[in-house]
Amino acid sequence: MSTSTTTPADPTVQPPEKRGFPVAYWWDRVGIFLVLLLLIALMSAIAPNFLSVDNAVNVARSVSINAILAAGMTVVILTAGIDLSVGSILAVAGVGGVLLATNGVPTPLALLGGIAIGALCGAVNGALIAWLALPAFIVTLGSLTYLRGLAYSMLDGQPLVATDLGFRGIGNGSIAGIPQPVVVMLVVYVVFWFLLERTRFGRHVYAVGGNIEAARLAGINVKRVLLSTYMLSGAAAGVAGLIFSARVLSAQPTAGNGYELDAIAAVVLGGTSLAGGRGRIFGTLVGAVIIGVLSNGLVLLDVPFFYQLMIKGAVIIIAIALDSLKRFARSTS
Repeated sequence: MSTSTTTPADPTVQPPEKRGFPVAYWWDRVGIFLVLLLLIALMSAIAPNFLSVDNAVNVARSVSINAILAAGMTVVILTAGIDLSVGSILAVAGVGGVLLATNGVPTPLALLGGIAIGALCGAVNGALIAWLALPAFIVTLGSLTYLRGLAYSMLDGQPLVATDLGFRGIGNGSIAGIPQPVVVMLVVYVVFWFLLERTRFGRHVYAVGGNIEAARLAGINVKRVLLSTYMLSGAAAGVAGLIFSARVLSAQPTAGNGYELDAIAAVVLGGTSLAGGRGRIFGTLVGAVIIGVLSNGLVLLDVPFFYQLMIKGAVIIIAIALDSLKRFARSTS
């Protein structure tokens, strides 16, 4: 007769711990939307005419340029890099596009030329960072300065007015009642979403940002990925530069001055980690809308410009602090 024995439970083995509500998980996905909704509700209550149709269109137009810059910045930051030169690239690309258009180049080629100029500027940054292993912060800080000087030299320091600009519609026109800059912005975000979420390149971007050495050992061409990300950032800045020039119907060497800070703030507010490897492109879009709504509300409230700068600076610091807190929470969980 056989007997069965039951092995007593090991008292040293603890049952799995019940996890509480995953706050960090849901904050990454819907928290930024809640912040946007709360900000809109606040501005609706205290800022005159904030909810008017004209103001909404104005906000949408102003958001589009920063959002496009931030889309390119997102790809760079996902690799744990940074691009401080996007504002200057915007100026150079805008000036280049207007010069091409005013010198008889067909409008489609002038637009492609402006985007190509932006991509070329980004390629120079990417090559220095990828092949010479120079710090991205230093390279793009230098680019911020010399490209601004290039924008001035292309126009001898003076703006070029072009009231008959062939592509003025992308700055001031509309399609079915939707401002064309917003349409362009949405197209840019769909393209970037597809690249990051549905292609091998996107997986490589996240891998390089997560652990560059592991990515290299896995056979990923890290240098090519870095070059491509900075080219994409430059191309996005080129698109933004063309929209800016079309809005003001001129080439402005001062265009985009300081825009890199708003772009970085939008990316971090949208949930992308400055440490790389974590973030989503549509979170950046929400972050850019938050920056735009905040700026518009402050203007409607007649807040002096210097106070606006102080508030924006505080928002950037808060955004970076939140990113650091999230990384600390993940490392201790």
